[in-house]
Amino acid sequence: MAYWLVKSEPDAFSWDQQVANKVEPWTGVRNYQARRNMMNMRLGDRAFFYHSNIGKEIVGVVEIVREAYPDPTSGESASPESASAGSASAKSATKGGGWICVDVRAVGPMPRPVTLAAIKADPALADLALVRQSRLSVVPVSDAHWAHLCRMGGWTAG
Repeated sequence: MAYWLVKSEPDAFSWDQQVANKVEPWTGVRNYQARRNMMNMRLGDRAFFYHSNIGKEIVGVVEIVREAYPDPTSGESASPESASAGSASAKSATKGGGWICVDVRAVGPMPRPVTLAAIKADPALADLALVRQSRLSVVPVSDAHWAHLCRMGGWTAG
């Protein structure tokens, strides 16, 4: 299992909306490196749900429940129904510059939200992608950083 962090502006799509919707496509990613990260997501991977701009904190955990497929919000012609997880359509979308999404399911809230200030203040997290590449909306999280952030937030569900 791999770990990730996905960012959302809570005034556009919040943790509460993710919980209410249960499973939601993670759409709207328009950065090539973030897109590559999403292409590497596999079923069962976990991600921290991070509120950016407002709050700036990890507020929950989601699970990847559908691998990369063409993003229906991109304005391109491929539909998500025509692309299965890891399909040629998803792969060709990335080769042709097309945008992709993954589906995520809410696993649970972070018992104690972990703020960006706390993350930046912790020397053990200095090389966390959230700190090093702060503009990316989808970043990998190492096993060690995942465990450390889970301890900080009181997350024990795995």
